[in-house]
Amino acid sequence: MQRSCLNFMQRLPLTVLGLPQPIAQLCKSAYIHRTGFFHTCYHGQNCAISSSNTGFISHEEYPILENAENGDHTADRIITLYKHGRLQEALDIFNGMECGVKPYAYSVLLHECANLKALTEGKMIHTHMEKTGFEIDVFMGNNLINLYSKCASLEDARQVFDKMSERNAVSWNALIAGYAQHQGYEEKVLELFVRMMSTEVRPNSFTFIRVTRACSRLADIELGKQIHAFIIEYGFHLDVFVGSVLVDMYANCKSTRSSRQVFDQILNRDMVLWNTSIAGYVRNGCDEEAWKLFCQMQRESIGMSAFTFASVLRACAGIVALEQGEQAHAYIIKTGFEFDMFVGSGLVDMYGKCRHIQTARKLFDKMPKRDVVSWTAMILGYAQNGDILEMSKLFSQMQRAYGNLNQYTLTSVLSALNKPEALEQGKQVHGFSVKVGFQAEVSVGNALLTMYAKCGDVDNAHKVFEKMREREVVSWNAMIAGYAQAGYAELAQQLFFKMLLATLKINQITLGSVLGACASLETPELGKQMHTYIIKSGFQSDASVASSLVDMYCKCGNIMDARRVFDSLVKRDMVSWNSIIAGYAQNDHREEALVLLRELQRLGMIPNQITFASVLRACASLTALEQGKQVFVHIIKIVVEADVYVGSALVDMYSKCGCLEDARKVFDQVPERNTVSWNAMLSGYAQHGLGKEALSLFERMQQSGIMPNDVTFIGVLSACSHAGLVDEGRHYFDAMFQDHGVMQKLKHYTCMVDILCRAGKLEEAVQFINEMPYEPDALVWNIVLGASRVHANADIGKLSADYLIELEPENSSAYVLLSNIYAASSKWEDVARVRKLMKGKSVIKDPGCSWIQVKDKVHLFVADDRSHSQTDKIYAKLEELARQLRSLGYVPDTIFVLHDVSEKQRENALRYHSEKLAIAFGIISTIPEMPLRIMKNLRVCGDCHTATKLISKIVGREIIVRDANRFHHFKNGLCSCGDFW
Repeated sequence: MQRSCLNFMQRLPLTVLGLPQPIAQLCKSAYIHRTGFFHTCYHGQNCAISSSNTGFISHEEYPILENAENGDHTADRIITLYKHGRLQEALDIFNGMECGVKPYAYSVLLHECANLKALTEGKMIHTHMEKTGFEIDVFMGNNLINLYSKCASLEDARQVFDKMSERNAVSWNALIAGYAQHQGYEEKVLELFVRMMSTEVRPNSFTFIRVTRACSRLADIELGKQIHAFIIEYGFHLDVFVGSVLVDMYANCKSTRSSRQVFDQILNRDMVLWNTSIAGYVRNGCDEEAWKLFCQMQRESIGMSAFTFASVLRACAGIVALEQGEQAHAYIIKTGFEFDMFVGSGLVDMYGKCRHIQTARKLFDKMPKRDVVSWTAMILGYAQNGDILEMSKLFSQMQRAYGNLNQYTLTSVLSALNKPEALEQGKQVHGFSVKVGFQAEVSVGNALLTMYAKCGDVDNAHKVFEKMREREVVSWNAMIAGYAQAGYAELAQQLFFKMLLATLKINQITLGSVLGACASLETPELGKQMHTYIIKSGFQSDASVASSLVDMYCKCGNIMDARRVFDSLVKRDMVSWNSIIAGYAQNDHREEALVLLRELQRLGMIPNQITFASVLRACASLTALEQGKQVFVHIIKIVVEADVYVGSALVDMYSKCGCLEDARKVFDQVPERNTVSWNAMLSGYAQHGLGKEALSLFERMQQSGIMPNDVTFIGVLSACSHAGLVDEGRHYFDAMFQDHGVMQKLKHYTCMVDILCRAGKLEEAVQFINEMPYEPDALVWNIVLGASRVHANADIGKLSADYLIELEPENSSAYVLLSNIYAASSKWEDVARVRKLMKGKSVIKDPGCSWIQVKDKVHLFVADDRSHSQTDKIYAKLEELARQLRSLGYVPDTIFVLHDVSEKQRENALRYHSEKLAIAFGIISTIPEMPLRIMKNLRVCGDCHTATKLISKIVGREIIVRDANRFHHFKNGLCSCGDFW
């Protein structure tokens, strides 16, 4: 700090200091001798220049003090003692004086008391001044304000300020600085600034630095922008010191774009400004941008400090960029910072996170001096690399080196073990914490609880929570979040109600977790009750709580209430925008999501990875491929860095649009894959019926060290189902818990039922359902009923239909499928009975339909549809195709016409099924080379499946059909499903 302040003074031109050159030069020399205040006392010329921390920079505000040559030997002695660091002796003499002393003696003693934070002694001097009738003018008032501010006695500082008959910029700055030095007084700082602006006193750079920092601490970008406007108005926007604080403020408010704009506008950039900008990027996770700025700093030959290297090493660690880290290391050696303890700790951390643990250890061992941060970085490296034995050894060495350790190192290690694949390491660290006696510490308990919750081990998290002798709000929040994230939403809500009864202070994190639980349960009524509580508690204007409310309403399907909450927000950050865009995407409102994306950009905000991931999910449909491609181009255009979640969303979008090859290309290019990436590709293979490819990918996933989760196994079991891999399905279902510790949920049992049903093992499926630990839901019986229709099993069909009607009496699929089973067996009386039952219950059948997008417009067809503007051309093309099909030996399979009509009528009914109309329209409306992409809301019938295979051969095109079950890729007379669907 001393060195940096000296550099600050040396960099300032003397004219800026506002002092005559001899005095200004004297002040610089004096600072070398003393720290805290720029002052000196010479026999010939005494002057007192107060600290830059309070903004005392104008010479006119500091009268040259009288010297001691007028016989004031006592005052001279006080000053001499003070200069030799003997403050108490100086004060003892001072207290014995019956009369006042010269102003310079008061000034010097007040300065030293302020530097030493000697409040009691400072108050004695203040009392002496009042007792002897010393007139406290603006200069001495400023010194008193500075004393009380530095001693954190802000009420005393305020009383002095309020009693002053005259105030100058130094007075205002001194009090503002006092409040600014202490957390929690940001609003006071802003209040004082507003009062100052209402006077004739002009703010200076120090005023703006303090006020901008207050906005930064509040993370209030709107206030920050207003202060920025004042800075421009008063001409300080190009000041490098003010600029550094503005850069930091915008970075703290998550607006890296505004932060960079301020940085780019300042021409004379110093090292502090560069460091602030790089650190801002790192704090916001923009590690690539931080690295680019570091490289630019090198090109411009800007001097670097330990702080520069520490930030850039954090950036390299954040993106696991070993190559860049090694380049930074080489430059660190070149510039002589290799043995700096701060930089050394950063190097150890970077190599540890880049999986080069041996290099990290070599550097650690070579460090001439280590602190707790250095040891923690090395221990954390071993923990993250799974070497718990070495971690334990090093922790023991650290204990011996430091004696009584605090829990900082353990909590740091536990906070890094926050993924399911790190659970085993976490358990070992837990055991170690018990061994060294830290388990009872509340911070370690919180860290253990959070670790287990984030790793998905809710049982152990609950055990830790129950054993904690002392619980903080953090403990409750971690447990509630753990329940919510693991799918135990009801337990999360129950714990929240217990928290209310315990009269603990609820905060934004608590409310976010509980709203997440409401979203999981899809209970809008409970969500509305929470909304009422939030309004009563005064959290409705909090951006994070509002975003959670938007998310909750969206997941409950209540998009209108979500939009009302969003529209009511005065300040909308990227989290708020992302929540509403994701909500529209989740509720299939693709156009509205895209409109909001455009509105976001119109307001000058830059979409981030989460925004694009949400919009891409909205485009994950056969009919939205072009929009998805446009979004992809836009991602590239605004240079969104490679991101695992955007990559995963692209994989998902291409898979659901039927472009599996493109999905695989994106998957292969994602630089670092996580569970989400692998799950997206697995799910893509499953949807397209490529079971063996999916299982091969699953094996690769395990070999790469990524732990599968419950979503992974849904993809694996679905792949087995669509490919008819019954034995493999049984194997992976059993292996879930036995080999991977993933508990089977109802959705996994549902997948297993689907595997058995598709393979025609209906009796086994029913037995499996009866033995399940869960009550079967409507989806389970719907699967059995659909399979009964395909495999013509009327008895099981009737059984499953009865259960389905009992669960969902208004669901038309139960009646329709049962009617179709009877119709396939020509049991027309039973068909009539079911249809009469439907009519009596006012159940309306959803009509089968197919649709295709051509030139940004979706064209929808139902069977025998003649409403389209090109009906004549469509039916002419169908007649042409019918002739070509007959020439290839095609015979309509009339078993799929479930009506008691003549054979000729059945053939005509088959000819005009909705998917055939959509195919015919696609052929006449698109260029010959373009694949046709058709969506159908029901399972494609066997006749249409056969006909579409042959049509693909006739027209020489790929025809991709997404029905209610899966994708079918028809090409050259074959289908990707191998006729198993």
